[in-house]
Amino acid sequence: MLRVPANFLFHHTFIITSQVIFLTFGYAFLGTVLYYGYLSPSDQVANLWKQHPEDLTMVVTLIATVLSVTTTTLFTISIKKALRHRMSDPISLVQLSTGVALAKGSIILRPEYLRLTTLTLLVFGLLRLLTAGWTTLLTPTYFLWPVQMVGSELDITGTAFAALLSAEYQYQGLAIQDNSFEVLDIAGMLSGVSAAGFTFGLPGTFNFNGAKYNVSTHGIVPTIESFSGSDGVPGFNGTRLGFSGGNVTVNVGPIPGEHTRISPPQGFSRNYSMLQQGLTANVSCRAIGSNQSLYNWNTSNTFLYGNAAASNGSIPGLRLWNTTANCGNNSSMTQEYVTMVDASGNENPLGSGFLPSVVCPGPMNADQSYTNFTILSQGFYKYRFLEASVCEVVPLLTTVRAKYSGNLISSEVISSTPFQPENTQLLSFVAGVARFQSVNSQGLVSSAIGDTLYSIYSSTTNTSIDDNLGNQTQIYKELEEYWRGVVEFSATFLRSGFMVVGSFPDNRIPDDLASTVNGTMYISTIGWTRQSATYLLAILPITFTTILTFICALYSILKAKKENCGDRSTFDPSNVLHLIMACAAGNLTLAGFTKQGIIDNEDVMVRLDESKDNGGVEKKLMLAGAGQPNSVASQENDAKMSDADQPDSVTSQESVKKMSMVADQPDVFALQGKFV
Repeated sequence: MLRVPANFLFHHTFIITSQVIFLTFGYAFLGTVLYYGYLSPSDQVANLWKQHPEDLTMVVTLIATVLSVTTTTLFTISIKKALRHRMSDPISLVQLSTGVALAKGSIILRPEYLRLTTLTLLVFGLLRLLTAGWTTLLTPTYFLWPVQMVGSELDITGTAFAALLSAEYQYQGLAIQDNSFEVLDIAGMLSGVSAAGFTFGLPGTFNFNGAKYNVSTHGIVPTIESFSGSDGVPGFNGTRLGFSGGNVTVNVGPIPGEHTRISPPQGFSRNYSMLQQGLTANVSCRAIGSNQSLYNWNTSNTFLYGNAAASNGSIPGLRLWNTTANCGNNSSMTQEYVTMVDASGNENPLGSGFLPSVVCPGPMNADQSYTNFTILSQGFYKYRFLEASVCEVVPLLTTVRAKYSGNLISSEVISSTPFQPENTQLLSFVAGVARFQSVNSQGLVSSAIGDTLYSIYSSTTNTSIDDNLGNQTQIYKELEEYWRGVVEFSATFLRSGFMVVGSFPDNRIPDDLASTVNGTMYISTIGWTRQSATYLLAILPITFTTILTFICALYSILKAKKENCGDRSTFDPSNVLHLIMACAAGNLTLAGFTKQGIIDNEDVMVRLDESKDNGGVEKKLMLAGAGQPNSVASQENDAKMSDADQPDSVTSQESVKKMSMVADQPDVFALQGKFV
């Protein structure tokens, strides 16, 4: 029965097992990442890694290097063992040099032997990629861990809210509570200013109720707790239409993931992308032509009061303005304003400004549905750059993608639909906010709307707005964006009022008034994610190295079993000393170091002959077939040995002289065909 020595079998089994363990570790780690999708350490460890990136890189590189060196060492050992057994059969010297190169992790460059050259290049590259592969696999990276979110908010688009808003109008007597006046006045103006200025490159950030919006609110309220702003509790009359600030109820949370055992970390920061209800408007402003009878704009005034003896700082005179606009359908709207004049009733054309606006809350034609409203305006004195103008405002119900990042809320409109007949009450509120803003923006000597148009124009152009009455295209664009900002704020105010703490019992929005909110939370953390395709490439060098190691070790075991050899003394084919000793013992003589001689030597077939009586101590590297008298190899070897004995050969004389010197030394091997 053929037998393999136990220590030999254990040695090779250990090599295979160790290599498989490393490969299993790599695939187990990769499989875990692919299965769960995202892996991250605890927040304490993640923060430590973030604070010490150099130390993290050093530790990971050190671990990867140890794994790579160990894997390479096991591979080279298996190559050496396999090559030793391969040498027991005839093998050409070029094949032997290829095996030595593989065992030493080097290459041969012989175009004549393309397959052998390619093999060494592939293995060389494979071993060099091991460190890179382990490093890529083990190095944690910064990534965003997505978590799905779902919840609800107030739905202002349906009939249920229309009925609720109508009831609030009746309860409030069609008037907004006094404590919300300042909110609508200041916040509405700031929203318009931010929207108008941003269009022309000015920075635009709008703060309302503790939340910070980029440019404008787009008609949304915060649905994320950490971005919701104020945590105050409003008073009894501080909710709904009387809203003046307070904590807006948030009902949004994460959806449990597929793998509940892996919970997302707190992370370094959290960003959100949510789909919500919004509201915006398409606003189009233009001048009222002299032939447009539809827009009948009339401004009359009456001198009310004059005091020639008025001291500095007091009011010398007042003028009452009656501004009337034809709103179509045989209806008109009138708005009164009061401005300050001198004691003679004259305005200061340079220091005073008057910009009246009248809001027509319904359609201008009888065949139009109640889905839009109109604003008529004109500037006087220092606002004379604004001619008699009409702005058509078409509010739109929108779906908005709101992004919560860095304490700032920014939005973009995904889709929009016009108002429907059931949105009449909502349109009435939006138009009412615009009217409130138009009235309160005008003071005794100036208008907030006029000052906004003037300052934005002056900040974004190189010309004066008074030169030829300015660039009317830009002025109208500013006015359009201003009213859009006001309209969007009106929806945010309305939602905030009905979603503030105390607006509904148990702070829960009824189902018929709720709209679904969904989106994604992105947690910034460090770890591993399956989105990186380089992980799959990183595991390939480790896999191929393990396969080659397994093949070499299995080859050695099968050859040892076939040869039925016992324990053998050490022989390392990659060790130059071992090869020289074996060559000397076998009296191997080859051609000289000429170009042709080297080429001829590469094809010489040799084999390793080991004694079987004394544990393989005697090892000879001989020509294949040496020792067989009738073999061609034996004849060639005899011829070469005969040539080497010629006295005219300088090489032979030097060789004999050197061998004699070695033989004279005590305790030195005698080159007589074997080594002791």
